[in-house]
Amino acid sequence: MIEIRKAVPTDAVAIAAVHVAVWRSAYACILPDAYLARMSVTRHASHYGAGIRSGAGVFVAIASGDDLSPDSNTRIVGFTTAGPSRGTGRALAEGEIETLYVLDDWRDRGIGRSLIRVSGQHLRAIGCRSAFLWVLRDNPSRWFYQRMGGRTAMDMEIEVAHEPVVQTAFVWDPIDRLLEPSKTGA
Repeated sequence: MIEIRKAVPTDAVAIAAVHVAVWRSAYACILPDAYLARMSVTRHASHYGAGIRSGAGVFVAIASGDDLSPDSNTRIVGFTTAGPSRGTGRALAEGEIETLYVLDDWRDRGIGRSLIRVSGQHLRAIGCRSAFLWVLRDNPSRWFYQRMGGRTAMDMEIEVAHEPVVQTAFVWDPIDRLLEPSKTGA
């Protein structure tokens, strides 16, 4: 069984572990190997813990029951963070889905859809009428955001590990487009 709930401070280490695992998998041929190898669960846990304690919109997907091996009771298998738009994104939409990560073995089960929708609900609840997110252009999962009704708004070059990479912004305006059931079976 998969449950989506608001994160609590004790989730920070598991959230950070998901973040690091997903980056190492998704960006293996996109970002430098040395950078991915240096990613720190401890450092990311500190960041996510502070965000959770501040009341930020952090939500987790928890697997339990028959979805897990017999030696485990529950496990965080994905998460999302969302809040008011930051930086360049302010010109694109009022709210930003900052992260959306699901472990490889848990994809194609509807977890990403559930997480992105709870982010949209959170953004709408804090007064955002539109939403966007950034995804690296070469990310093989970017199709997911198109299937969720995101409209490509712009590309922007950024630097990660001293390497130029291009990110693409997907926008949902109005935000209700993000909350509607997908017409393409995403």
